[in-house]
Amino acid sequence: MFSLHIDTARTWRGGQSQVRYTVLGLRAIGQRAALVADPAGALFQRMTEGLDLVPLSTRGEIDIAAAWRLSRVLKQLRPDVVHAHDPAGVAMAATALSITAPRPRPMFVASRRIEFPIARNSFSAWKYSQVDCFLAISRAVRDRLVADRIPASKIEIVHEGVDVERIVALPHGNLHAALFLPTHSPIVGTIGALVAQKDHHTLVEAAAIVVKQVSDVRFVILGEGELRPQLEKQIKHLHLERHVFLAGFRADVLELLKDIDVFALSSTHEGMCTSLLDAMAAEKPAVATSVGGVPEVVDDTETGFLVPPRDAAALAARLVQLLKDQELTRQMGRAALARVRRVFTVERMVQQTAAAYERRGRQSPRSGH
Repeated sequence: MFSLHIDTARTWRGGQSQVRYTVLGLRAIGQRAALVADPAGALFQRMTEGLDLVPLSTRGEIDIAAAWRLSRVLKQLRPDVVHAHDPAGVAMAATALSITAPRPRPMFVASRRIEFPIARNSFSAWKYSQVDCFLAISRAVRDRLVADRIPASKIEIVHEGVDVERIVALPHGNLHAALFLPTHSPIVGTIGALVAQKDHHTLVEAAAIVVKQVSDVRFVILGEGELRPQLEKQIKHLHLERHVFLAGFRADVLELLKDIDVFALSSTHEGMCTSLLDAMAAEKPAVATSVGGVPEVVDDTETGFLVPPRDAAALAARLVQLLKDQELTRQMGRAALARVRRVFTVERMVQQTAAAYERRGRQSPRSGH
């Protein structure tokens, strides 16, 4: 099976990590997998150069020139599967396949990683109607697709995965030294872009409650984004400059993750959240909002705690509970590692993706499509 993967993003977030895992994982099990990516993007730059790495940028969802170039790539490479990993990639692939497609027409697969509704316009309806199979990363994302009138028969659930054993083997980073924190201060950490969906404002609000009960705690937010000025203002307003740190983007984020005590997730929407999986692989319990696919990841009261979104008091209470009970923290951390090893590995994700290709390929002969 030869699959061609498309991701148009320039940034590096969880989705791009999953694309890289998918392409390299398929190659590892003996399948050919090519990647089309923006040459100025982080994903392109992190992949090995070669014939199966195709540079192609797009100016947005409707970019006829980019779609025409992709159609030429499809005619040249003739993949069995075209797998688009983001909405703009779906648009480019759908348009390219409508311009000219090799015969037999490749199966068109789209990953869906977000639980936001599909845009309600004619172009969006058309592009998604071209998709043969949707790979939803969680039941919550599948349910959202069904609510948006995607036939359930076209959807398969393939949970995201992380390279668990690589994370386990990583050296233990020193977040205390990196940020000049007091040597023995407990750390609540999180990873995520500083955007509205992650709702770091509620996490900062919770921090103001927690420090009144655990005075030496430090909160570290690893990530960068448009809301940094607002968060800095909030931190200053709540007099939390000594307790809450916006650490920005760090290349060594996984090593530093090993130095936190508890992982916090305050998102209002999540398809699933790979950073949460990373924390579990680092043997950390989580206090996370019960949104989207998160309840499929966190086993409440076993690997961490689930709390309502936008509820700083509930988030703070569970954080305090873990910070004051080291044995419970260790116990939940061990359970988290066991769960991610069992359910959320890259190997499992790749095998399920390959199985979906095979199953859908048998069900849908495409020669006359």
